[in-house]
Amino acid sequence: MNIVKKRDLQQKRRWRIRRKISGTVDRPRLSVHFSNKHIYAQCINDENGNTLVSLSTLDQALRSDKNSANVEGASALGKAFSEKAKAAGVSKVVFDRNGRRFHGGVKAFADAARETGLEF
Repeated sequence: MNIVKKRDLQQKRRWRIRRKISGTVDRPRLSVHFSNKHIYAQCINDENGNTLVSLSTLDQALRSDKNSANVEGASALGKAFSEKAKAAGVSKVVFDRNGRRFHGGVKAFADAARETGLEF
């Protein structure tokens, strides 16, 4: 009997999403990763294979109890990430939710990034 594990199913979802989207110079890929304690976000140019902007809740400015891997932390990180990306010259991105549902923290991050000026 073949039992498929949760992480294998999530990896399949990641591959399925990544097959459809790719970051370019004009529109880098905005990848969001949620661990149990922290949130990590980065803009990636897949053509050159380099990271343009990265930020996480481990950053000194965002380090507090409320900025962990929850909805409040996700919205705070989304606002800060959008400001940092605009400062680096990135205004349009392709959103990579990394195999997670567009719900809860992922949605809060995306909404906060959109309302501070990032387009996707």
